[in-house]
Amino acid sequence: MAKLSPETTAIIDQLRQQLTEIINDATAAEFIIFVRHGETDRTLIVLDETKNISQEASSRFNQLCNLQLRIAEAQPIATSDILELLAYTIERTQNRIPAWERSIEEVKLDWNLP
Repeated sequence: MAKLSPETTAIIDQLRQQLTEIINDATAAEFIIFVRHGETDRTLIVLDETKNISQEASSRFNQLCNLQLRIAEAQPIATSDILELLAYTIERTQNRIPAWERSIEEVKLDWNLP
């Protein structure tokens, strides 16, 4: 059976939780800025930035879910290619999360958001 180690599964679960928080924070910031200030030349840049963060995090979330599903469906074992792709996706996501979080924090500070 193709089954991920408990450690890898825990890492994926943690990343998905972090990505969910990033999506929520970026979307909330976008919404609050839009409601408070509307669509202006000044807000369009930050609205696009928060939308891009949310979309990129959503895409990464979906990649992790799809890879985990493909591995679970692989029989009798997962191929090395898909396991390498999962490892690459995990590493890329772990490296990208701090930048997304930093960007959202900067938006919150710049626009006095909660």
